[in-house]
Amino acid sequence: MQHFSTAQNSPPDGAAAPHSTTCIPSCATPCITTGSGPAIAPGITRRSWMGSGLGLAAWGLTGGATPARASSQNATPWPNRPLQLIVPWPAGGATDLTLRLLCEEAEPLLGQRIVVANKPGAAGTLVAPALKAAAPDGYTIGQVPLTVYRHALMQHVPWDPVTDLEPIVQVSGVTFGVLVPSDSPWKTLADMVSWAQANPGRLLLGSTGVGTTAHLAMEDVLQQHSVTYTHVPYKGTADQMLAIASGQLMAGVNSTGFAPWVDQGKMRLLAIFSAQRSNRWPDVPTLRELGYPNAIHTSPWGLSAPAGTPEPIISQLHNVFKKAMFSERHQQALARYDQALIYLDTAAYRQSIVQTVAREKQLLKRINLLATPAA
Repeated sequence: MQHFSTAQNSPPDGAAAPHSTTCIPSCATPCITTGSGPAIAPGITRRSWMGSGLGLAAWGLTGGATPARASSQNATPWPNRPLQLIVPWPAGGATDLTLRLLCEEAEPLLGQRIVVANKPGAAGTLVAPALKAAAPDGYTIGQVPLTVYRHALMQHVPWDPVTDLEPIVQVSGVTFGVLVPSDSPWKTLADMVSWAQANPGRLLLGSTGVGTTAHLAMEDVLQQHSVTYTHVPYKGTADQMLAIASGQLMAGVNSTGFAPWVDQGKMRLLAIFSAQRSNRWPDVPTLRELGYPNAIHTSPWGLSAPAGTPEPIISQLHNVFKKAMFSERHQQALARYDQALIYLDTAAYRQSIVQTVAREKQLLKRINLLATPAA
């Protein structure tokens, strides 16, 4: 079966699409261009090539025809209807808000609306089965947090994020921090650890879910001090922040959705899990500074589609979201929550996922959370 490719003719970001041809790479002889349409290999008539389905796909996906011309050839250019972006967190959290703004920036570039569908719960992993069940046509994509790959290592699930999901682009990461109510007697992380050691099991500490980066990052630190505590998982940031600020939780670990709460004096930030101190909170130490050299967690995330989504569509989605994520509005939104762009293109993102899965296996094995092989 012959395949077509459009990657070599993709214009740079912001540039108009050039007048180009689409070739069948496996052809042994040069292609012939007919009129303003795609190139056709000698020996293949235009009628038979277009009728095969390859011509229709190339014609619609390369942008070689205007919608009107594509319609006359019984082809439909992509996209021709709204897309759905699955966000595995509650509405109103930092990730949800920045993704909605990212969609606003991407919509004019796609020429279609992007509808956000929130599917919170299960530590952000509900996006994986939803994408696996979706048609691989580019109309359903999802925000995929690190927990999706980790959860598949911790549990036996009927989906494999490495084979069932098709990476599009890595977008950003987050700053994780250890938080306590503003009136807490603990001024430092050492204060909290010392109290927890003296009061086994009494520390009430929350995170955004079992197996999330927030949970495992703190678990790894507390295990080093043989601290036992009560873990309270939440579906998302907003509920957990309310619980910490009101004193229902003694402490919590979360990503940068905590920023407004800290800035308003409703809670205290004891330490962060970044490699360097934050410019926003320069007086807050990193866990690495406090003697935990491996406690560096940013949980980079990206966008993915169902496996089997055609490569030209993945390429178009990558180009659109790359341009949108580097927009001034989107970068300002990330900065509001102390996040930064951590862009990786499709190939680099795919390779990073492979490396991340290998690293996560080691972490989960160390803290006895790696799933045993199925019988």
